[in-house]
Amino acid sequence: MPRRVKLPGASELFRPTSAAGVGAETPAGDASAEANGPSPSGRVRHEEKITVYVSSEELLALEQARLTLRAHHGLAIDRGRIVRTAIGLAMADLASRGAESDLVRELGQP
Repeated sequence: MPRRVKLPGASELFRPTSAAGVGAETPAGDASAEANGPSPSGRVRHEEKITVYVSSEELLALEQARLTLRAHHGLAIDRGRIVRTAIGLAMADLASRGAESDLVRELGQP
């Protein structure tokens, strides 16, 4: 006589999560928040995805920045969070300074 093992269903294995408050953290002195621009999302589940190709030097610099943040500043964060924060800072700078922003200056160079 074969024994059947009852396994839990998907609803028992996966708990629902809410987008608000799932480890979301934004530093109080964040420059993007002060400039009324979009703030970096921090640690939340993201619904959208993009692919960005970078050179090996840019990837190495990003990884070195991650290690520096951890070693010297006690911030254990991933590369994605660094990129999201950098995007938030660039968007806030563009919103507050417009044509004088670092983004316009960098992208406007040949």
